[in-house]
Amino acid sequence: MDLGLKGKVALVCGASRGLGFAAARLLSMEGALVAINSRNSENINNAAASIQNLSGNRVCGFGGDISDASYPEQLVNEVVQTFGQLDILISNAGGPPAGSFENMDDLAWQKAFELSFMSNVRLIRAALPHLKKSASASVLTVTSLSSKQPIPNLILSNSIRAATNGLTKSLALELGASGIRFNAILPGWTETERVHELMTARANTNGTSVDEEIKRQSKESPLGRLATPEEFAASAVFLVSPVASYLTGVMLSVDGGMYKGTL
Repeated sequence: MDLGLKGKVALVCGASRGLGFAAARLLSMEGALVAINSRNSENINNAAASIQNLSGNRVCGFGGDISDASYPEQLVNEVVQTFGQLDILISNAGGPPAGSFENMDDLAWQKAFELSFMSNVRLIRAALPHLKKSASASVLTVTSLSSKQPIPNLILSNSIRAATNGLTKSLALELGASGIRFNAILPGWTETERVHELMTARANTNGTSVDEEIKRQSKESPLGRLATPEEFAASAVFLVSPVASYLTGVMLSVDGGMYKGTL
């Protein structure tokens, strides 16, 4: 199926590895011109070169911290200056640290809020004037299964990711008349570096191995395994593509059935 992405310009944040990298790679393979961002300039430039070598389509890396209040606007401006337009925004960032409520002080909450919520607000606000010029504008926020089904020891993610879901749904309603679609993906446990770090922390706490913790978590899915980043990317790229032109306000759980609710 042709997803209609050839020549579209997409900005994918948090894309030097994991979910963001997988989504950027697939967008590029589908013919999009892709800008990718992460905090480390060397890592993001290496990721851009890797994707471009694979797809043959232009990919540019932009290094900077989207939790810095001044950077999202700068990033969007640089992307538009480089590519001349912006059609797709995938707003994605690494998750806040693990921990329980009693172990989190005000500074931890504030940092998590800046990273996992305000980065979305600022990126979308900066992108809006450009997205309004696009015939197929689409925004995808990447939150977490934890925003629907809280995960033990992830109090920051459980709380703040849910706010991003509310933002996304609200913008779908508010800006639909402007021709911009807003959707969210709520990934479940996926084979990424961050999940490996969380499993390592669990193993250290429980006196087990990382493999044991992964096997235990995999049993929560009817499919009996974790997701791959490529499976996340397939859903993400479809949602932002013109083929999904009547899908907006969707909160899509890509979790292998780990969510146990019916709503």
